[in-house]
Amino acid sequence: MRPPLLVALLTLALAATPVPARQASPAGVPGVGEAQLTPAFWIGLQAQPERVILDRAAIAAQNAKLLQRDPSMHDLRALPSTLDRARVAGWMAPLSRLPTQPLYDVDGKPVPAATLRAIADNAALDAIPAQQPTRYGLVVRRAALRGFPTARRVFSANDDTDIDRFQESAEFPGTPVVIAHTSADGQWLFVISPRYTAWTEKDNVAEGSAAQVFGHVDRKPYRVVTGASVRTVFTPEQPALSQLQLDMGTRLPLATGLPPDRPVNGQAPYTSHVLELPLRDAGGTLQFAPALLQKNTDTAADYLPLTRANIIRQAFKFLGERYGWGHAYDGRDCSGFVADVYRSMGVQLPRNTGQQATSPALAHRVFTDRDSREDRLAAARALQTGDLVYIPGHVMMVLGQYNGQPYVIHDVASVSYRNAGGQRVRIKLNAVSVTPLLPLLSNDRQTFVDRMTSIVRIRQ
Repeated sequence: MRPPLLVALLTLALAATPVPARQASPAGVPGVGEAQLTPAFWIGLQAQPERVILDRAAIAAQNAKLLQRDPSMHDLRALPSTLDRARVAGWMAPLSRLPTQPLYDVDGKPVPAATLRAIADNAALDAIPAQQPTRYGLVVRRAALRGFPTARRVFSANDDTDIDRFQESAEFPGTPVVIAHTSADGQWLFVISPRYTAWTEKDNVAEGSAAQVFGHVDRKPYRVVTGASVRTVFTPEQPALSQLQLDMGTRLPLATGLPPDRPVNGQAPYTSHVLELPLRDAGGTLQFAPALLQKNTDTAADYLPLTRANIIRQAFKFLGERYGWGHAYDGRDCSGFVADVYRSMGVQLPRNTGQQATSPALAHRVFTDRDSREDRLAAARALQTGDLVYIPGHVMMVLGQYNGQPYVIHDVASVSYRNAGGQRVRIKLNAVSVTPLLPLLSNDRQTFVDRMTSIVRIRQ
């Protein structure tokens, strides 16, 4: 999944590749001055920053391969018209086991075993029918995906309330899902999205026919969100679509055929894009309604070209965003960050680090115990902009090479490094941050290159 705390607390050591001491961020991150915190700096280091890496046809082929070959992905259109108990239970099984270690609530108090059993019982595994029609829906708002049908937040430590162990991911408005099960209390749905299976509150999903759902997904023309996030225009006439958060990479169709001189939700539409958004009625049924998105928001008529310059620009739009485990805090975590950046250019990635690092549909440089440290260092120094570097539980995106070493942008809890006197200095970042990458220490004995598991490069 996303990085455990011990992995997220990366340590940076500057002995093997010194970084000029005069360059440091105000927070004390070594090798990072104000210049390194701008996309222009890294774009300026590129030989051909605007050269297209993969064209639209190549990206479509790559996405199709991912959907076909990666077991963490789900081709919703290929599912049968009826789901049996074994298939649904297989989707639910990875999330149906409660953690065995102690869990704590937001006040730092242990969560009673009886409370955890009640949460698990609400999943109603015994109530999965032997056969059921395949039901479809669309996500209608930014929806948290949970490991269990509960909004209760639980934590592994009594002094940390950032990493909610029941939080899995999030999906965005317009995402198609299959509705596979309902909780015992009727308030939660177990859904299958193209990239994940988990529980979400029933009010996050509107149920419709397959034709309605996939017709909406395929409709043209559309807008793609290219900013970190944008919001629809405020409207009291349609509260469910008012100031709706739309995150990077979200694609939504335009409402066509509306008279241009007729108000939309009480407002003249000529200064905005008119989106067609999914809406859940009082009975949970899928409806569609127009909503306005200002034309001056960061969106595009299509996915951005996949270029090194765009990779850098898009990544920097998240700079400073609060780290959000499982897309919590209206943000994202390390794997969600890199996936959303690439999604704005039309490239799909699996949701979690382990799946990204091992996907059979992606080109990898895999590292094992047989790789020497020299081989690993050589690979790190050959990293290119946009490469994804994995250690267990964490991923970083390469910005480029500077002063003889690669730099990365990543969503990270904290970093530490050894100062000139050899003492370890820890800096809590808890945000999308720019740091030098080489050399890294993951502990006192192993460097970052010792623990690299994979390098993924999105290329032909």
